[in-house]
Amino acid sequence: MKTVITQSPKETFQLGMELGKQAEAGQVYCLSGDLGVGKTVFTQGFAKGMGIEEHVNSPTFTILQSYEEGRLPLYHFDAYRIGDAEEMEEIGYEDCFYGTGVSLVEWPEQIKDIIPETGIWIRIEKDLEQGFDYRKITINK
Repeated sequence: MKTVITQSPKETFQLGMELGKQAEAGQVYCLSGDLGVGKTVFTQGFAKGMGIEEHVNSPTFTILQSYEEGRLPLYHFDAYRIGDAEEMEEIGYEDCFYGTGVSLVEWPEQIKDIIPETGIWIRIEKDLEQGFDYRKITINK
């Protein structure tokens, strides 16, 4: 387990970028944290680290957004509105989780039953007593 403190959106972006550079095919990153904590900023950095130049935003209403132009495909899931694993099956999540790309899942708690045991869990927390932009980011590999 690794804990990183960031003090600005730029630092959160940079951490995402570092992890994106290290991402390998078949990995599933599980990104959790409250609304407004910086998951999208982290994901934008992650995508940049994978060589993706396209603008990245949260796929809240589409559930899955695919980015193909990086060094590996990135499958960005937002499971916030998912009711059960069957909905994920309809989307074809297995091809993403077990394929040649990297999956990043926001709100993974919604589908924890189908997350591979090898999933990398990242939790972003804020603490307003530490400052508005303070983030505690915990990475469990």
